[in-house]
Amino acid sequence: MPVYKAPVEDTLFVLNDVLGIEKYNNLPGFADATPDMLDAIAGEAAKISEEVFFPLNLSGDQEGCTRRDDGSVTPPKGFKQAYDKYCEGGWSGLSVPEAFGGQGLPYVLHSAVGEYMSSANMALMMYPGLTNGAIAAILVHGSDAQKAAYLPNMVSGVWSGTMNLTEPHCGTDLGLLRTKAVPQPDGTYRISGQKIFISAGEHDMTENIIHLVLARIEGAPEGTKGISLFIVPKFVLDADGRPGTRNGVSCGAIERKMGIHGNATCVINHDEATGYLIGAENRGLAAMFVMMNEARLGVGLQGLAVSEAAYQSAAHYARERIQGRSLTGPKAPDRQADPIIVHADVRRTLLQIRAINEAGRAFLLYTALQSDIAHRSPDAAERQKAEDILSIMTPILKGVMTDRGFDNAVQAQQMFGGHGYIEENGMSQYVRDARIAMLYEGANGVQAMDLVGRKLAANGGRAVMATFKEIGDFCEENRADERLSSFTKALKKGLNDLQAATMWFMGNAMAKPDNAGAGATDYMHLFGLVVLGFMWGKSAKAARERLDAGDARNDFLNNKLVTARFFMERIMPETALRKARIETGADSVMALDAEAF
Repeated sequence: MPVYKAPVEDTLFVLNDVLGIEKYNNLPGFADATPDMLDAIAGEAAKISEEVFFPLNLSGDQEGCTRRDDGSVTPPKGFKQAYDKYCEGGWSGLSVPEAFGGQGLPYVLHSAVGEYMSSANMALMMYPGLTNGAIAAILVHGSDAQKAAYLPNMVSGVWSGTMNLTEPHCGTDLGLLRTKAVPQPDGTYRISGQKIFISAGEHDMTENIIHLVLARIEGAPEGTKGISLFIVPKFVLDADGRPGTRNGVSCGAIERKMGIHGNATCVINHDEATGYLIGAENRGLAAMFVMMNEARLGVGLQGLAVSEAAYQSAAHYARERIQGRSLTGPKAPDRQADPIIVHADVRRTLLQIRAINEAGRAFLLYTALQSDIAHRSPDAAERQKAEDILSIMTPILKGVMTDRGFDNAVQAQQMFGGHGYIEENGMSQYVRDARIAMLYEGANGVQAMDLVGRKLAANGGRAVMATFKEIGDFCEENRADERLSSFTKALKKGLNDLQAATMWFMGNAMAKPDNAGAGATDYMHLFGLVVLGFMWGKSAKAARERLDAGDARNDFLNNKLVTARFFMERIMPETALRKARIETGADSVMALDAEAF
């Protein structure tokens, strides 16, 4: 059976020692995030994750959701009770402004505890997770009346939210969407069309579901310039602001899918449903991207979360499973065989997953902190810098951590041998659940193209230059420290590969755009390796400083240094491979005729 324990000690190390969260006490909400408060919140999040969410993960996967003939949907047994406990604890509004019923705490803290809950039960956590994206869009683009009408109940979790974007013929290319909006004399719109792949699209866990729907107003321009965004509630609010008459929104089917069986992924039919415009007509994409960017960070979090859960079960199994003898002689002579943890290849596999997970956690929280600075800092220059870093890190975090998360789940399953292929051991679920994160909120190839095609050149390359400078400055500032030199040398080599690949694109992709397409995924992973290496450099420095200060976490900190060394020696050299692939260009990629495939 799977095991899970929230990595509270590691999270607090990243927040307090690596990121130095106390330095940001001048930002709204951060003054309350004292070390004691962080410890208390992380401990409570660990408790609900381990004791409430995790016990429902395997059973929820096996049971799935039930759709009845009337279109109503019930999630697996126990999900509603777990969701209610989540809401009672105030977790749904952790980082939402207090004016709308939230706690106003940093988004970076929301991300930290969100990892635990997604590790414990990804399908269950998606119900409030999608609500957070809808809240963010209404906060930024909704009118004061819309905020007052919808946000308090969404923040408390009494109502949930969704994102209705994708249509059967229209995924990434939203300019093709057909859902139409017909203006009404009372200022509302009649929304008609079908949306697919709608996570948490229908269920009975909340009193109302607030759908945010992309549609084209009659007569609007074709393509993306004619898209608007609408609030379409499951129940139209009455004069007192309570759920009233049932809207023309229904679940046509639950998607039969590879994983996340506990989440109601629905086909949603809009049959002249009442909708309310958010923001200006034909400006729906701007509002949508607020949701999408929030969701992409959340999906990167899911990649890490599933990887961490899979790792913990694999490590536990490797310590218990006996099979064969160590190459250097028996390590458990009183037993028939040694535990497989003694074998070098098993340890290599587990260390590779662990090294990605721990750096990925720092990467996630570093990126979430940039979001806090971008939205909360009083300093315009600081906001701009943070926004630049956030813009370039978002596709990397989403793409790299979900690709790596899936690979890690497969490797963790491998530790079980044939037992990993048996459903009751839970490892198959991690592989199946991790797979979706590479696909939704923009498939990872799209993330790579967004990075290369849009983010690199944005504002004259300001964001990528700021990122290169921050990493380069870290290497230079710590170059003379012999105890850190092995880390900084490896990181600097990776940064050199990344800068060379960036220059190659500048010289070869403008005249031949296919060069960018052929190298985009390798470039995203090259960039991701350097950022993960940067996180390990910062983590190794923090661990060394804490050891020098006599910190009592001796084993934890020394293990950090060992894992950091493993990453720099065994994983960071992949940057040279990625760079070499990029520099081959697109010739062989584009050489075959389409009919030859």
